Amino acid sequence: MRTLVDIPEDELEQLTILSRSRKVSRAELIRQAVSGFLSENKAGLENSFGLWKKRAVDGVEYQDRLRREWER
Repeated sequence: MRTLVDIPEDELEQLTILSRSRKVSRAELIRQAVSGFLSENKAGLENSFGLWKKRAVDGVEYQDRLRREWER
């Protein structure tokens, strides 16, 4: 899939230099960077699944209670 991303000129120049030294395209470097970012941040999502099940109150009920505080 293609997508458009604005990258500052100085970072684009650094990508160009790095891509030439590694003999890969800039697009490949960007794919690798995105993949690395997602792997590093995936753990937070996996670890958060099911956190609410130990709570005694329903999530929607809790949310409604917090929002009622805003009305005061």
